[in-house]
Amino acid sequence: MLVGTKKRFIQPSHRLRTRSTLSKSVMVSVAVSKMGVTELMFVEPRVKVNGQYYRNVLLSQQMIPAIRQVAGDIFVFQQDSALAHRGDRARDTIQLLQRDA
Repeated sequence: MLVGTKKRFIQPSHRLRTRSTLSKSVMVSVAVSKMGVTELMFVEPRVKVNGQYYRNVLLSQQMIPAIRQVAGDIFVFQQDSALAHRGDRARDTIQLLQRDA
């Protein structure tokens, strides 16, 4: 399709069809290193990912066990700047990782 082409000039069979019943967003986590990649870890729809959920569910139940399966007990854990990773929540996450080490 050329830029500026009007929809009415495109054959219906060539148009992208979408469904409004599908989720508009998906939250997923994955750990990647030169040692390997974990499975994708999906967050349930409509779950609010705050610091507590991040530590108790994503990290403790999913990510850390998956990372250990790929890398063993020696790994470097790096987070991005998502809200659940910053401020007091970051200190709580560090304590969790040190406790589970």
